[in-house]
Amino acid sequence: MIKAELPIETHPFPPFIPDGTRLLIMGTFPPQPKRWNMDFYYPNRTNDFWPVMGLIFYGSRDALLVPGTKDFNLPLIRTLLTEKGIALNDTGHKIRRLAGNASDKFLEIVEPVNLASLLQRMPLCTDIATTGEKAAAVLAELTGTIPPRMGEMVTSPHGMRLWRMPSTSRAYPLALEKKAEYYKRLFKAANII
Repeated sequence: MIKAELPIETHPFPPFIPDGTRLLIMGTFPPQPKRWNMDFYYPNRTNDFWPVMGLIFYGSRDALLVPGTKDFNLPLIRTLLTEKGIALNDTGHKIRRLAGNASDKFLEIVEPVNLASLLQRMPLCTDIATTGEKAAAVLAELTGTIPPRMGEMVTSPHGMRLWRMPSTSRAYPLALEKKAEYYKRLFKAANII
């Protein structure tokens, strides 16, 4: 199929922005709906984002699951994010899937997120973290910075700290506990923990 004939997808979720947001975490774009376990960010059971968050904030990779199931506990997830002042959105607003999957390598960003508009809604936000290389590259383009190395940060011309975290995709070859160490350092630096 010719690239121009591939469908353009618009992001399915509104930004999640709790009052008092201090940290915005941005991925690239959700997987296809057939892979969702919930209608929210990082909806795929095989993504390590919620296990990492469970491990850091509750001491268990399964803490953000409905007890006795493999389903995400969305009310508990929303409560955690709200209490900690963590917003979620993605760097891609409109995309094309060049290979019919969720791999960042095969995502074309047709239209990035309107970052300025997004940040106007969170005046206390001091840090943005991306979950992977492609999201970091898109954020760097939007902010006129260079993408930081994994686990590091750069400062934008407006004084915002921009972090690149390891991808939480299971395809990224890093143990869950190691991913959690990177995210824990981010949360400490952003005064989340």
